[in-house]
Amino acid sequence: DHSNTLVWSTNRTRDTRSPMVAELLDNGNFVLRVSSNKNDQGGILWQSFDFPTDTLFPQMKLGWDLKAGINRYLISWKSPNDPSSGKYSYKLESQGLPEFFLYNRDSPTHRSGPWDGIRFSGIPDKQQLDYMVYNFTENKEEVAYMFSMTNHSIYSRLTLSSIGTFERFTWIPPSWQWNLLWSSPKHECDAYERCGPYSYCDVNTSPICNCIEGFDPMNQQQWDLSNGAGGCLRRTQLSCTGDGFLRLQKMKLPDTVEAIVVDRRIGIKECEKRCQIDCNCTAFANIDIQNGGLGCVFWTKELLDIRNYAVE
Repeated sequence: DHSNTLVWSTNRTRDTRSPMVAELLDNGNFVLRVSSNKNDQGGILWQSFDFPTDTLFPQMKLGWDLKAGINRYLISWKSPNDPSSGKYSYKLESQGLPEFFLYNRDSPTHRSGPWDGIRFSGIPDKQQLDYMVYNFTENKEEVAYMFSMTNHSIYSRLTLSSIGTFERFTWIPPSWQWNLLWSSPKHECDAYERCGPYSYCDVNTSPICNCIEGFDPMNQQQWDLSNGAGGCLRRTQLSCTGDGFLRLQKMKLPDTVEAIVVDRRIGIKECEKRCQIDCNCTAFANIDIQNGGLGCVFWTKELLDIRNYAVE
């Protein structure tokens, strides 16, 4: 500024003697590049898309760039009129199956559920919109989510608000204004671990916490007072021989941070067999639900943060 105080910097440490250009691209990405490399991504020395604030635009990635060691995440404004960093953040956790967590400072308040090949199982962006394409990439170079628009007369953005809601807005002519398509958390069941271990949340039941079949409330008195935080206990202990499985449909998968990815190539039948011979395995699921299902993930610890989407 006028007193030579540094206001903003790219923190770029790479030395280069080539002429550099700062350019705002059509997609909103502000890049610093070598002037002779206009059409070469390798010529980009720094880009704003690697350092998002509260909003994700089309073609912008959210998650890990493993090569550069960058975790791209959203952080809310402090208030609607104060763009300094707020207390909410939306980050990808890559342990087990990758999934996004909404944090209030260091405390998780919502979980996206893992990517199932089509969508994240715990967020409401389940409409198959013909003008939008979703993509999730998981390989040695990156673990990241991105969306793009197929109709370029329509605009869309994902924003983390100052009050901790994750919102999708769409700008569709001729309204010429941002319309809220959905927001999350929306229901009480969207809250992280609203119901305790081995129970699931259902907005259409009273109380909203329900024990999985074969389990009873840990504390019946608290349960009767609509406090399901204690969760449920198994009615009969597993014997590891002759045990079977209960199929739960239209559920958000349990917290996968400590889940074990067994094999990404096998189907659900083989996954069940492998779980059955592992005495520590309490549940299993496909990783990808497309084309009959593929991949196998185990849970060997408590099943946490489950909710039912059967009727809503």
